[in-house]
Amino acid sequence: MSNRHKSEGRLIAVFKAVLLAALVVGFGAAPALAAPKPAKSLTVERIYGAPNLGGYLTQGIEWSPDAKRISYLERKGSSVEMWTMDAATGARKVLVKASTLQDVMQPEKASAIQSTGLGRVQAEKYIWSPSGDALLFIGSTNLVLLDLKTMAARPLVRGDAAVEDPKFSPDGKWISFVRGSNLWVTSLASGETKALTTGGSEEILKGQLDWLYPEELDATTAYWWSPDSSKIAYYEMDERPVTRYPIMDMSSPVGAMEYTRFPQAGEANPIVRVGVVPVDGGETKWMDSGADTDVYLPRVVWLRDGRRVAIERLNRAQNRLDLLFADAATGASETILTESDKYWINIADDLHFFSDGKRFLWSSERTGFRHYYLYDLSGKQLDQLTSGDWGITGNGGFGPGSASHPAVDEARGFIYFLSNRDDVCGTQLYRLSMQDKSIARITREDGAHGVLIAPDASAFVDTYSNAMTPPRQDLDRMDASRIAAINENKVSELRDYHLSPVEFLNLSADDGTRLYASVIKPPAFDPSKKYPVLIDVYGGPHVQNVRNEWDGAEFLWLEMMAEKGYIIFALDNRGSYARGHAFETPVYHQFGKVELEDQLTGVKYLKSLAYVDASRIGIWGWSYGGTMTLEAMFNAPDVFKAGVAISPVSDWRLYDTTYTERYMGRPQDNLDGYVNASPVNQAAKLKGKLMLAHATGDDNVHFTNTSEVINELILAGKYPAGLMIFPGRGHGMGDLSARIALFRGVTEFLLNNL
Repeated sequence: MSNRHKSEGRLIAVFKAVLLAALVVGFGAAPALAAPKPAKSLTVERIYGAPNLGGYLTQGIEWSPDAKRISYLERKGSSVEMWTMDAATGARKVLVKASTLQDVMQPEKASAIQSTGLGRVQAEKYIWSPSGDALLFIGSTNLVLLDLKTMAARPLVRGDAAVEDPKFSPDGKWISFVRGSNLWVTSLASGETKALTTGGSEEILKGQLDWLYPEELDATTAYWWSPDSSKIAYYEMDERPVTRYPIMDMSSPVGAMEYTRFPQAGEANPIVRVGVVPVDGGETKWMDSGADTDVYLPRVVWLRDGRRVAIERLNRAQNRLDLLFADAATGASETILTESDKYWINIADDLHFFSDGKRFLWSSERTGFRHYYLYDLSGKQLDQLTSGDWGITGNGGFGPGSASHPAVDEARGFIYFLSNRDDVCGTQLYRLSMQDKSIARITREDGAHGVLIAPDASAFVDTYSNAMTPPRQDLDRMDASRIAAINENKVSELRDYHLSPVEFLNLSADDGTRLYASVIKPPAFDPSKKYPVLIDVYGGPHVQNVRNEWDGAEFLWLEMMAEKGYIIFALDNRGSYARGHAFETPVYHQFGKVELEDQLTGVKYLKSLAYVDASRIGIWGWSYGGTMTLEAMFNAPDVFKAGVAISPVSDWRLYDTTYTERYMGRPQDNLDGYVNASPVNQAAKLKGKLMLAHATGDDNVHFTNTSEVINELILAGKYPAGLMIFPGRGHGMGDLSARIALFRGVTEFLLNNL
């Protein structure tokens, strides 16, 4: 709610009060007003039940190529229609009827196991053609083109084999996709479908992502069309050196085994190279990315001339990043610029080539914060466009499916980006003028904004929330004026629960570093009473836990625990995201140490409060938060009475190369660091009550991590006080039954032990 609306609300309240007073004077005592409804109590079943207490976001929002409208999917009972909203007026109308959609959309195959790698890179359900006169609908094994003028559906690809990552060529004449670990194209003119690569397999991926690149390098695709639509650059990923990691399906009566290529810290990575293949047929030309194959090639972008490919090359230690330009015809390459860092380099998506064919945009954290730089094509820095003790945390993104790429409005000379420049705990959209480097804030409401900008940068879709308010979706102009509400997402039932407000504060670490924290107090909080505390922790890199943003079911569960008499506390320690690179690097080669020190700073603050029961402080977390829970329970055993660790990494030698080595180096080079950073090695020091929960099908943090902790506790005569195993599920345990069972168990454990 904007400040203007809040002011109007106060004026209305004053008017009502004056009117009521007049009635009392004129007619005697007013009848007693109805007592406010008592607050309803949250339950695990209601939090995870239907309808969702966080409401529902409109799905499938995309910009049309001409930027004149957005399209989206609208559910009407059991059916789905596609609607459009006019970008000038906000007028809505049906674009594709439910009966037509039912014919062209293929239901997704249900799966009990939620993988974490490619499961994070979901294919879009549909794509606009470049000309805007057709839509491509994407099924698991088929592709259907819908002509928007005639509403005639044309099957393009059918069969039993999975179809992945389909795209239009820039000129709209071809559809590309991956099938059978090879790259394919279909001509829209002739209908001919042909493979551009051969020899693809589970061992050799061509145009297809593996587990590692999307999970740890945020890669979203493994191939890229040239601007002139004549050729495609693609990854070839040789997975043969990578450990074929077995995951037993414990939901199977015969112990079925699944395998995933998972390189543990210090082991061999896939060998990746970039090839360019012509669409009209011919051999692949391999780009020269250097003699050392033990590197990462995390980003590939075509230059505007279509004759060169930009390849980012990151060394195995991840402290040197080279930008290469490779000739698509010969494969010859040259190094244009190099970034180096004492600790590590975080990969971004800010490389953008300007249409003048002379300059490109680059971002770097060389000053301690991510900022924009302008270079010419020879690698000479022309300008630094942004500066200061704040950083770019993301960018707006143009058009359909491109939110990870820079939103550069060349016609007006603007660059749009996301940042927490004005509020560390929020995210706002800003506009940078390339003429005078002035920066203007576009979004206004305090909280978190996620945006999808129109192809002509005339408007944007804004998804906004704050800590107490579920997200809403609006269509706004670039002056922040509202065109129309797409989905107000008002959840009236939330008012029945009288949620406790989230309070934000900041503390100082021993060295003076400012640490941001949040608190939720029990309803009807009484400062004369003593309350137990539950610390909600994540603590790891690239996550900001203390956010002025709606956090869904997990937030509601924390509110439920506050209802039950707990103070909920969270703190972002050094090493976490959105405070700049210098705030991250204290964890280098010593996971767990600085993070725990900062969390204990939070505990020290809590103990200073007269209403905190210092003998009843608990902690819980998931994934890295589970690791931090083990760190706390094992290495500060006299501080924490109870802890819940869900899917924790207990031994960093068991986690993957890219993530772990970025911060810890290789175990063969930093063995003592790995021993000290792995909480399994301190398990014998446990004093409080510990609950462990893990899924057996977790392809991210393998179940072995929890089994090792259990074994060490057995050897120390300290079996965990609580244990929950989820057969066949993945890292997120995302199915409804599992979530309800998990949080019932966690709630009961904390009530009994804290």
